[in-house]
Amino acid sequence: MGMMLADSHVLLTRITPAIARRIIDRAEQSGDDWHPDYPFADELDPLAALAASEPQDLPFTMYAIRRPDDRVAVGGFGFFGPPDETGAVEFGYGLIPAARGKGLASAAVTLALHHAQRWGATRAKADTELSNAASRRVLEKAGLREVGRRDGLVFFERALA
Repeated sequence: MGMMLADSHVLLTRITPAIARRIIDRAEQSGDDWHPDYPFADELDPLAALAASEPQDLPFTMYAIRRPDDRVAVGGFGFFGPPDETGAVEFGYGLIPAARGKGLASAAVTLALHHAQRWGATRAKADTELSNAASRRVLEKAGLREVGRRDGLVFFERALA
């Protein structure tokens, strides 16, 4: 399955370009363990971009969010590339509706940002829709603080230290 990040609350498994193509094509293989509702619509564009890219051995990529008990993929976490010149890394995430409200997204963000720091990032940035109170709570639980609002979006940041 390639690179995996894990703690007692969540598993994150790296999505390679080849796996991204399989997800888009619904060409599930033994061990993929995708929930029938995975991926959700918002993930398709990033998955398509990853599927079209060259394989790279970089940690700042997309990951499937999996429940630790049954290892079923119920969402995605993605870095929007490596840290910029200021050390900041941007990320996004999402879960299928059936997996929401159980702390998985908060656990995934916390785990991924811990690794981002180990890989050299010094700041984390994300944004979410003003109307998405649950997503705002996820970011706040992971230690991010609101730094601004624009065009219906709320922007969050935190230092990784």
